[in-house]
Amino acid sequence: MYDLESLAHVAIPGAAAVGLGLAALYTYHTSQISIKPSPHDTMKTYDREDQVDHAAVAQKLEDISSAIEEGAVSFLKAEYKYISAFMTVFALLMCIPGFLENGVYAGVAFFVGGLTSLTCGYIGMRIAVYANVRTAKQATIGIGEAFVCAVKAGCVMGFALVSIGLLVLYALILVYRNHFQEDHQAMFEVVAGYGLGGSAIALFGRVGGGIYTKAADVGADLVGKVEQGIPEDDPRNPAVIADNVGDNVGDIAGMGADLFGSFAESTCAALVIASYSQELCSNWGSIVFPLVLSAAGILVCFVTQFFATTFFVIDKIEDIQKSLKNQLLISTVLMTPVAVFVCWLYLPATFVFEIKTGSETGDVIRITAKWWYSAVCILMGLWSGLFIGLVTEYYTSHSYKPVRDVAHACQTGAATNIIYGLALGYQSNIIPVVCLAATIYVCHMLAGMYGIALGALGMLSTLSIGLTIDAYGPISDNAGGIAEMAGLGEDVRKRTDALDAAGNTTAAIGKGFAIGSAALVSLALFGAFVTRSEIGLVNLMSPLVFAGLLFGSMLPYAFSALTMKSVGLAALAMVAEVRRQFHEIRGLMDGTAKPDYARCVSISTDASLREMMLPGAQVIFTPLIVGFVFGKTALAGVLAGALVSGVQMAISMSNTGGAWDNAKKFIESGQLGGKHSASHAAAVIGDTVGDPMKDTSGPSLNILIKLMAIISLVFAGAIDKYGGFLWKWL
Repeated sequence: MYDLESLAHVAIPGAAAVGLGLAALYTYHTSQISIKPSPHDTMKTYDREDQVDHAAVAQKLEDISSAIEEGAVSFLKAEYKYISAFMTVFALLMCIPGFLENGVYAGVAFFVGGLTSLTCGYIGMRIAVYANVRTAKQATIGIGEAFVCAVKAGCVMGFALVSIGLLVLYALILVYRNHFQEDHQAMFEVVAGYGLGGSAIALFGRVGGGIYTKAADVGADLVGKVEQGIPEDDPRNPAVIADNVGDNVGDIAGMGADLFGSFAESTCAALVIASYSQELCSNWGSIVFPLVLSAAGILVCFVTQFFATTFFVIDKIEDIQKSLKNQLLISTVLMTPVAVFVCWLYLPATFVFEIKTGSETGDVIRITAKWWYSAVCILMGLWSGLFIGLVTEYYTSHSYKPVRDVAHACQTGAATNIIYGLALGYQSNIIPVVCLAATIYVCHMLAGMYGIALGALGMLSTLSIGLTIDAYGPISDNAGGIAEMAGLGEDVRKRTDALDAAGNTTAAIGKGFAIGSAALVSLALFGAFVTRSEIGLVNLMSPLVFAGLLFGSMLPYAFSALTMKSVGLAALAMVAEVRRQFHEIRGLMDGTAKPDYARCVSISTDASLREMMLPGAQVIFTPLIVGFVFGKTALAGVLAGALVSGVQMAISMSNTGGAWDNAKKFIESGQLGGKHSASHAAAVIGDTVGDPMKDTSGPSLNILIKLMAIISLVFAGAIDKYGGFLWKWL
């Protein structure tokens, strides 16, 4: 018999060490790329060598990179001050004596989870702003060199986040194990605070970062491209630096915090449910199996990334998208046998969950599962994630018919463009929802709510690669903007545009992946909440539950209204400022005067910090108010309604926005009249409408459904004890 506890003690920290080692190595590789021209590359790297002052171009690269880095760091510092204050107050509330059982331990776990999320987001942002200018510099040498630079920087983000998250969570569990001993149910209930901390930070990071980036993007596009007719990322545009800063704080730090929250929450949900099985609790290796699975995923992703960075050389633009897609395919294929092996090794042949229903007769629901049932659940989640990603690519890439139909609709104006884009988003729901429904049904039939939690973990098992290709997008986007602002030449810009176009599609795939995993994670947390609250079965015929269901299905709409209006308010201020500068600064359009970039950065920062408060308060306080006022069964209805409504809204909004963006890029590639045509103007309007949908409201809905569920789980004991006072009175 294997000593599974010893194996777990080695496997989990060991895999995390491998991931952190790779992140450190690729950080070093990136640092070795010099921005300044050397005697070896001065005459052969930049296009039009006889016309370029290489020293001046290098200085421009450094100045632009510094401005982007300064803006990103300034925003995160300001945002982190607000978040730190929230974390402190919320953790202290959790520690109030008599409110939560073991509240001090839950509060510490919450604070540790939040701090870990902040750290991971900051690391991702730093490597992104460090690598973007180096990717632009490598594009002067060749497309392959620039691609590898962007992918390696993405690997730093992906592997560092998952490794740190896994290592800190396991260390927290080991510390708490000394106190709780064999009381696994109590221990993992407080450890769920770690997931709550990560998800709470993700809310503010996603909403705040999304408002920041889209306010700048809308201002830059409407005034610069539409009114002034200047190219995207033109240095004469006052909002161009704020736009590039937004890519880092929204799409890097925000997305990283979002998926870190999914990882932490799905793991905590699986641990909570596993604690209700005596067979799993009898062996430490079996009870921490969710962490072992994530550790195995890091090793699989470690092998997979070599196919993009080492084994295959990119020498044609057409190879970029193929290489990124292969990362998803290879990691999924490799993870399949590994997941089955890990299940066979760590899980008992048969294990039983005994869940109380909370009825007066003391009825207990018994669910019997086997190790290979668990393997099937993991594989269902793993392959569903791949299918959702591929479907998202089909509906958002201009290589396929749906986006080209949207582009052709631009020939008759912005109205038909918007009609086609909305229809595409609604239609793109069908296959992902079918995949999720099939996964949920099979997983629940085989292993109950534990099976659904394992399905979520299966979808997230290749998270390191998912984050890598997701971070690649903003890095390449920034590289293109820097190349334009530094005047690196048409050939260089063509290469960075190709990298950026592939990055747009991978970003859309990443959003689809995040939404799919959020659905399974939220349902797993819902199952953990129902299990902990001893609700048993949720009766939809109950008036209280159905009322909660209806109310919960409304919440994503209310949340989206708040976030989209926040982007609109911030964009109004940005548009007014950009117009003012074009009107008042003489020589700005001629290129003889410099715009006031700092003012636009300040507008985006102030607006995002101010506007993120109300949506955040809605998500955090709704489950607490419903639970304590109307009780746990009403809260169960609210969570179910928010999940069903939120997932489909998120898919639709993200894919609609992505389709509008790539329809614009399809036209800019020279199709249907190209740049400065009537079709292009209509496409820019559609892209502008879609910006807050795909980068603010849509992705933030992931966090809404997850955060409400994890709050309900962490406060389940208190809600069970004190909740429903109004309903009882009625």
